Amino acid sequence: MLRVLLVDDEPFILRGMEELIDWKNEGFEIAGTAANGEEALRCLQDNNIDLILADIKMPVMDGLEMLRKLRTSGKYRDVYFIILSGYADFKYAQEAIKYICTDYILKPVEKEKLIQALQKVRKMKNVELEKDRETRKLENAYLEAKLISIIQGRFDEPTLEYVRQHMHLSETVRYVEIMIDGEDFGEECEDTEKRINQKRLYKACADYLQDDSAHCVMDVSVQEKIYDVGFILCGYMYETSNEKEYLRSLMRYLREILGLPVIMIVGKEVKDLEETAKSYSTARMVRSFQGFREKKEIYYYEDEMQIHTHGIVLCKRSLDLLLNTIEQNDHVAIMKAVDGFYEEMRQRGISGETMRLNINYLLFQLIHLASELDDTVNQEEILRMISEGTFEVGILRGSKAHLCRVACEYGNYLAQMRKDSSRGILGKIEKEIRDRYADNLTLKELSEKYYLNGAYLGQLFRKKFGQSFKDYLNNYRIEQACQLLLRTDKKIYQIAELVGYRDLDYFVNRFISAKGCTPAKFRKQAKI
Repeated sequence: MLRVLLVDDEPFILRGMEELIDWKNEGFEIAGTAANGEEALRCLQDNNIDLILADIKMPVMDGLEMLRKLRTSGKYRDVYFIILSGYADFKYAQEAIKYICTDYILKPVEKEKLIQALQKVRKMKNVELEKDRETRKLENAYLEAKLISIIQGRFDEPTLEYVRQHMHLSETVRYVEIMIDGEDFGEECEDTEKRINQKRLYKACADYLQDDSAHCVMDVSVQEKIYDVGFILCGYMYETSNEKEYLRSLMRYLREILGLPVIMIVGKEVKDLEETAKSYSTARMVRSFQGFREKKEIYYYEDEMQIHTHGIVLCKRSLDLLLNTIEQNDHVAIMKAVDGFYEEMRQRGISGETMRLNINYLLFQLIHLASELDDTVNQEEILRMISEGTFEVGILRGSKAHLCRVACEYGNYLAQMRKDSSRGILGKIEKEIRDRYADNLTLKELSEKYYLNGAYLGQLFRKKFGQSFKDYLNNYRIEQACQLLLRTDKKIYQIAELVGYRDLDYFVNRFISAKGCTPAKFRKQAKI
């Protein structure tokens, strides 16, 4: 409802105006009345008013003087104003138009004329609201892009300063990754459905955070098939409780609202926003090892990634033998070595925390092996993708079968790293993108087609092109969309489908991120 202030020095006219039409039916409510312009200005200070209907002639301060004060004050320039006048003299109307009067109605006021004026105001307000929504959408997309660059460690000082100015922050910061638990939700779930649930998760997080909703961003992880929501947790958010209770409360809310299994991975606490990338990196590392962990709702880096051996039984001999078989990529020997490792843990009575620390030792050593071959590749990401890719519903977390699969796949990955021939495939994949960008093209499909480990292929792609496969594909699609916007009259949703996007909102957000404006605005600017 738009709020209306009626201003006239004659009480019976005010009463008549109130009764003349069904204000509610027209989308308005009367917020108050005043006897002159001075009284009306005082009323404005204490009330939110969208529209003023004022008589042109009143004692103390008339309608025109009040209108002049409103428009020159700067504070109430957006309030709509309709003059009610018993004077048909054009000079009055001319003066009113000069100070942006929405309409000029002669007394006695006719019902139809008033309704037409109100409808005009509503249309103008709707246009204004739409512009505001569009502006906020662009501002939010811009802030989100800046925040993601900080999370990923790709930022400069102006970017840092912009985010600090537009977000409420504190000295302690953590990156928290929030996602639907894909294992419980079902591997058969289609990507479109996962994307829908990701949007629901994002909205639920934003609703919970309210004024701090800017702390949530979508699509921080640039890898394929990760439908996460990133959350910048700051110390001031849990001043009245504690960090763990705050996150448990958020978790309960999300699960209740969504009716889906939600998990959180909480990165290492850092001093301020500038170090958020460190927290993000540790959260990703925890996710890399998640397949070997006891299942939880919330995983904390400090709890999950302990790797000390003081007072802990480490099956170093069995682990070193397993590492050697993985390095040699001997699958038969790998399976025997895994059996030996589990047998030694059984004989020593190792379980729980001690077993987890042994697994941590193995995983860190695997990362070290790959880093020696190519230290520019993100090994934690590789391990995560291998672990998730080999995990099957029904296999116990940390089980011997899962470890065998991961170890064999990692052996294949190390062997591929030693080959130079795999790098020549990147040219073929680049051509695949040019020819098939509108298809549901994935790194997994291409890795299977060219017999390469998908995780490693993604890293090779990033190394050559300076961006992930997903970003490269999205950017190529956006460029093709630009050509269609300029050269055809096709509708936005049609262009989105033609370049490979089934989700219109996602297409628009990607376009804004790449071009700084909506597709419609891009087309309009090109025609000027």
